[in-house]
Amino acid sequence: MCAGAAVAAGALAAASARRSRGASVALTAAATWAVVGGTSLGREARAVGAALASGDLDDARERLPRLCGRDPQALDGPGIARAVVESVAENTSDAVVGALVWGAIGGVPGLLGFRAVNTLDAMVGHRSPRYRRYGWASARLDDLAGWPGARLTAALATVAGGDPRGAARAWRRDAAKHPSPNAGPVEAAFAGALGVRLGGTLSYGGRVEHRPVLNGGGGRAVGTADIERAVRLSTRVGVLALAVCAGGRLAAGALRRRRA
Repeated sequence: MCAGAAVAAGALAAASARRSRGASVALTAAATWAVVGGTSLGREARAVGAALASGDLDDARERLPRLCGRDPQALDGPGIARAVVESVAENTSDAVVGALVWGAIGGVPGLLGFRAVNTLDAMVGHRSPRYRRYGWASARLDDLAGWPGARLTAALATVAGGDPRGAARAWRRDAAKHPSPNAGPVEAAFAGALGVRLGGTLSYGGRVEHRPVLNGGGGRAVGTADIERAVRLSTRVGVLALAVCAGGRLAAGALRRRRA
């Protein structure tokens, strides 16, 4: 099913489920399970970490594209570890927290709509001669939809990480240096919370980019063990985001009932 059809189907199903609270809860749970990708994110990150820990660099390179679009052949072990940590941070916002935020705002249509925007950006959002104009619009729409989830992710990473002051400092100092308005706060907060340096030189499809270093003043180079630490931080952020979004939606519902 295409993304647009999924959104339309979700909206119709949500409308029909309003008559039954049980059906509504079941539908929302099913949509959340389908949309939120936190479990698969942690599983794939740990698989790359296990390959690095065993010294199997070829296996780690083979698995890396399941997490991000970087050229794995251009990376050594520390470079792969850094790519995984950055991917865990960014996807915690995109695949988990952002979806929960839009689910809290718009229910099932919000969940599926946010995921459709993400999918469209992943398909055509990157600049290319074929999709330049359409891809630009998709990328800007994704930036707009991801804005609240990214800020909530950064805030929760600051609270849930091992170094709240370091996370807040890196977020405040380095987030604006990142070319992405949403990945910047998230990756900077994760870098500060974990005490590592993120950013720097990377390669996408043969194109080399030199990004600013995040948490460069007090962070160390990323190691293999930091992958597990990043996954655990991502899990804590996801749990906290679920609590915040569910609480917000329940509070908004109670307020509407009181006004009615």
